[in-house]
Amino acid sequence: MAAPSTRTGATGFRLRRLEKPEEFRQVDDVHRAVWGDAATDAVPTPLQRAVQDNGGLVLGAFADIHLAGFTVAFLGWDGTALYLYVHETAVRPEYQNHHLGFQLQTTLRDEVLRLGLSEVRLAFDPLQSRNAWLFVRRLGGLPDRYLHHYYGQLPDAINRGMESDRIRLVWSLASPRVEARMGGRYPTRTEDDARWKSATELIRTEPGESGMRLPIEVQEPQGPVAQLEVPFDLGLVREHEPGALTRWRHASRDAFRAAADLGYSVDDFVVVMVDHERRSFYLLTPTPDAPPPAEVVGAPGRG
Repeated sequence: MAAPSTRTGATGFRLRRLEKPEEFRQVDDVHRAVWGDAATDAVPTPLQRAVQDNGGLVLGAFADIHLAGFTVAFLGWDGTALYLYVHETAVRPEYQNHHLGFQLQTTLRDEVLRLGLSEVRLAFDPLQSRNAWLFVRRLGGLPDRYLHHYYGQLPDAINRGMESDRIRLVWSLASPRVEARMGGRYPTRTEDDARWKSATELIRTEPGESGMRLPIEVQEPQGPVAQLEVPFDLGLVREHEPGALTRWRHASRDAFRAAADLGYSVDDFVVVMVDHERRSFYLLTPTPDAPPPAEVVGAPGRG
């Protein structure tokens, strides 16, 4: 097995495995910068060391000697397949427009393939468009399971006041879809617009008094393509329409459930411009030969 490497990202960050205790301790600083001081569930330094030395990965992106972002992943086993599970990825707010999340996951992919594995799994909040854009659109992963209130109540600044629903994503690292996306081959904007316009609407939305778009009605999917809208920026909803957080959670949960019951699954994520407004949508297609995704309630872990 080849030795782990250091990668220099396109924007000048150095990406590599964390090695020293002081590097592992910086993970807590990044964690609190992202989730706020109320977040008490950062990965402890001794556990990071144990993960790093026993089949998992703790990768960091460094700006000089300062940790700008990290990802922590450990070995998983579901009874039939061995994979790496991404427990947490975070990028300091001041670096979140530098494509650093993509660089971290690209480095992770290289390391996982070097370990002889071909699959990564993770869970993320389906209402967070930034994560859906990264993991579904850019990296080519596919959600396969909706997780209802997965972690219970969380006190941090990002999750406070919301049920912690997640969707699990499977990233098949050597699949043609992923190879294409990693090689920069995506559907064109014209193709995205055409699919979106032809899709049945699962969540009907309208602008509220604050101008934030709010869910009004949930409908069942029909036809070859369905679209499921989520907030373009959930942070702005929290700031300007905090009472709508629960509405968005329940509407998206009901829409994902309805889609799963009728055999639809996510196959892409798009951002479209509609009357000068950027809007975010999952695209779903029927998968009649596959069983509906299972739902897990109250399982342990963090995404």
